[in-house]
Amino acid sequence: MATKKFIELQDFTVEQLHSELEQTTKQYQKLKFDHALKGLENPLALREVRRDIARLRTEIRRRELAELSEEQLANRSKIIKRRRNNR
Repeated sequence: MATKKFIELQDFTVEQLHSELEQTTKQYQKLKFDHALKGLENPLALREVRRDIARLRTEIRRRELAELSEEQLANRSKIIKRRRNNR
């Protein structure tokens, strides 16, 4: 099931996604710092911000893969297969 945040991210442009990722990362660093010094009223906020960062990175990567040509995708598949075989 798609979350509300995921659906909202699909309407963003790539530039908006990158700026949102930068802002969210800064927010996460500030929350971590505040939590280390004085503690947070709601420490679960750290988890939510981390998940938001993951959602943003996933959406950016999904769009990058969608822009790849067939040849680039085929080459990528070969690299992934080789990595799996080397485990």
